[in-house]
Amino acid sequence: MTAGALLPAPFYADLALGPQGGEAFWLTAEDGLRIRAGVWPVGAKGTVLLFPGRTEYAEKYGMAAADLQARGYATVAIDWRGQGLADRILPDRMMGHVGRFQDYQLDVQAVLALVRRLGLPEPLYLLSHSMGGAIALRSLMRGLPVKAASFSAPMWGIAMAAWMRPFAQPVAQLSGWFGRAHRFAPSTSEKSYVLEAEFGGNVLTNDPDMWRYMKRQVVERPELALGGPSLAWLQTALMECRDMSLAPAPDYPALTALGSAEKVVDVAPVHLRMAGWRRGRLELFAGAEHEILMETPDRRQRFFDMTAELFDAHP
Repeated sequence: MTAGALLPAPFYADLALGPQGGEAFWLTAEDGLRIRAGVWPVGAKGTVLLFPGRTEYAEKYGMAAADLQARGYATVAIDWRGQGLADRILPDRMMGHVGRFQDYQLDVQAVLALVRRLGLPEPLYLLSHSMGGAIALRSLMRGLPVKAASFSAPMWGIAMAAWMRPFAQPVAQLSGWFGRAHRFAPSTSEKSYVLEAEFGGNVLTNDPDMWRYMKRQVVERPELALGGPSLAWLQTALMECRDMSLAPAPDYPALTALGSAEKVVDVAPVHLRMAGWRRGRLELFAGAEHEILMETPDRRQRFFDMTAELFDAHP
């Protein structure tokens, strides 16, 4: 983050439903892109760096911040480049895109600088969901200064039909050669999933209240919404997942939660990674869909209790 006064950013507390005192700031990454961070600063036990998934934004984790604060932790949630209120990289605002997957690490560094400038409670912990889990794993491999990490349905592989797997990477790469890298990836479009899908049969949550919570946010603030990823995003994401699969697990205490009804990320790399994580464990949530942090109250309580137990054990 560049030097100078902290710049307040828009923050929709009425949609976030988080703890009192939440606010947001503009941050400038090393390459000049502007991102946003939402901050709920109260927590005597430390601060959780919350890495959201693709299409997401800080307000979506207001209720998660309340769950964490109830367990003693402050929270900082990131709008990654290309989504939320952060700078959108392509003229089509609804297309999810990033130049290189590791560019997200520039956003991580900007948020760490914000945490230091605000003097937020230490130590730091890491909580991530979906695409944020891929960014989080890379950050841990680079020595992120946290005590422990909790993952929700991490994107260490992308779910797709078996017949597509051998072709996904070559097709994405060829799209760049033929000037089509900035087209939507197959089966995706400019439409936001939560705006187009019905609750019945959705792949995110079993809880109707949490579905309405997510949907209301993008209905009332459509600038937060995002559609499908670009072919270029798909290529760099697949390459990142492949490269990280070849590296050993980082030496951090870790918890990974995965729903038995998961349909968004590839579950096989999650099982494989956690089987070889010396200080890690995998917890399966029967019947849960992709968004465990947005699941039914019993599942959410179980996840946050286990996450807080892990963090409490490493003060």
